[in-house]
Amino acid sequence: MSRAAAPAVPGTPLPASLRWALMFGNFVIGCGVMSVAGTLNDIARSLDVSIALAGQLIAIAAATMAFGAPLLAGWVAGFDRRRLLALALLWYGAGHAISALMPSYAALWPVRALTMLAAAVFTPQAAAAIGFMTAPQERGRAITFIFLGWSVSSVLGMPLSAWIGETFGWRFAFGTIAALAFAASVWVFAVMPDHVRPAALSLEAWKEVLTNPALMAMVLVTALSGAGQFTLFSYLTPYYKHTLGAGTGQISGLWMWFGAFGLIGNVVLTRVIDRVGPNVAVAFTLSLIALSLLAWPLGGTLVGTAVVLIPWALGCFSSNSTQQARLGIAAPALAPALMALNTSAIYLGQAVGASSGGWLIVHGGYAPLNWFGLAWLLAAIALSLWAGRRAVAFT
Repeated sequence: MSRAAAPAVPGTPLPASLRWALMFGNFVIGCGVMSVAGTLNDIARSLDVSIALAGQLIAIAAATMAFGAPLLAGWVAGFDRRRLLALALLWYGAGHAISALMPSYAALWPVRALTMLAAAVFTPQAAAAIGFMTAPQERGRAITFIFLGWSVSSVLGMPLSAWIGETFGWRFAFGTIAALAFAASVWVFAVMPDHVRPAALSLEAWKEVLTNPALMAMVLVTALSGAGQFTLFSYLTPYYKHTLGAGTGQISGLWMWFGAFGLIGNVVLTRVIDRVGPNVAVAFTLSLIALSLLAWPLGGTLVGTAVVLIPWALGCFSSNSTQQARLGIAAPALAPALMALNTSAIYLGQAVGASSGGWLIVHGGYAPLNWFGLAWLLAAIALSLWAGRRAVAFT
């Protein structure tokens, strides 16, 4: 019997190929999620809509994922994870391929929303599956490792989508993501064991999650930090072009610069999180993001902006990874629900941030974006510190 067909035994050593396949799946998911931000200029130009309206594609997709993740978590609870994760990536690829063919904004946004349902399934269920199969003492590192895919997508996916969007158009960028998703689907199906089915949660377990103040506060921290970041993050590409006068290569370079430090932050996190603890790691990563938002007006030039971006990049993806690990460690038995809720919170924060950022641009330009984002981040830090003191480990 092949390794892929062998039943999974929780706590046994996992093949490296499985971790890498799930990380690559998250890389593809991250590329697709961030592709609109990277190609925003060309989407607005080719579909003849404003930057603010094109930016709402981020909010629409994020809202779909925010509400889809917890709702779909219950529906897919009994599915074999090998088939579930592979099919989610297959759906993701097909959705991006169809999106690339859409002739107008009105036709694109519902297809984009449906495509993102796959992200609502893959990210939390991959984290729950790897946590289910990993020994408790290695769980934090395993979860944060597969989330390195998001960091790598910021290093390669975001700058490449920005370059492709500016050079060949957003449709070509979406087609590239479709091809990557199809490849990821095949890889995951080939290496994922059969019979990986984390225990389905009862209504009583969902009630326990939803009524626990510390756990729900941790989830809300994710939403607040996402709102703070995406108030500005959603509109960085047009900001670079229209305010800083950046060309195509410079825009791609800034995204690659951001992604490189994002990857560094996540790699460091995987090495220290089990030693320093997730509560400390969350507070530190969120503080790095807040520092960049506070210092944002000191940028003003391409070089200055690149310097200001460094703390934000170090904390950006590592904060999401450590949040997932914190929830998985705090309540392992409730991990499927918590991962789904936390994924929902990530995208809810993105939707709120992208929507509010678009409104602010219409009414005040780019200047107020960082200050509103900073307010969200300070609220997230305060709530995270409170939740860390109140958290009680579950078994």
